[in-house]
Amino acid sequence: MLQGIDHLVVVVPDLDTAIANYTALGFTVVPGGRHPIGSHNALIAFEDGAYIELLAFYAPNPGHRWYAALQHGGGLTDYCLVTNELRAEIANFRAHGLKISDPTPLSRTRPDGYQLEWLMGLSDPVNQPGTPFLIEDLTPRDERIPKQTQHANGVTGIQSVTVFGPDTVLEALTALFGSAASIERPDVHTSGYRSVSSTHTLDLLRVPPAGQPRGGVYSAVLTTRGSQRGPLDQDRALNGRFTLVGDR
Repeated sequence: MLQGIDHLVVVVPDLDTAIANYTALGFTVVPGGRHPIGSHNALIAFEDGAYIELLAFYAPNPGHRWYAALQHGGGLTDYCLVTNELRAEIANFRAHGLKISDPTPLSRTRPDGYQLEWLMGLSDPVNQPGTPFLIEDLTPRDERIPKQTQHANGVTGIQSVTVFGPDTVLEALTALFGSAASIERPDVHTSGYRSVSSTHTLDLLRVPPAGQPRGGVYSAVLTTRGSQRGPLDQDRALNGRFTLVGDR
């Protein structure tokens, strides 16, 4: 079954710069290691079990789902849901009309040499923007996520994520999650549905009439016990739109 948001992906041009910038924003950033497909990452883990992945390419990979996003400025680009029954969830997504690949193996070698392995169900961000991709761990999930979850800015987790997509995607996702309420979002000039996956809220919104922003992940709200509230500096966050709110 789906177990909520696994992580958010922020695609960046240079990993060292991203680590420095997010550290300056008050996050504890842990080097994650290298994937054998030309990318490497650093992770920001939270108490709620989710994390932010800062991902850059150490080698060109035009076929990668996030390489094109990097050519258009990168930033908050994608979101992943975690499951312990990937094949069943792939079948469920497909039954609702969403395109998800067969289980695809991937790995990452941590800086300490430990090799992590998992399976992913990849969505179609071009033809069905707003659809998450799915992950199931082969090695223990606790090994994939850093143990360091305390941050100078007090952030504790992900409260909500705003996603834009076509009606066909939004309706399929609300059916999959089994709960939805119609909402208006005048701040981004559109409407849609508010749904829940585990403990995380998803605002699934229609692409605004002007077509900007296009489909996909738009922003995220993070909970904090710290004193800072409001939007983080988007330039320092390298086109990541994050807002801090009080942890209830």
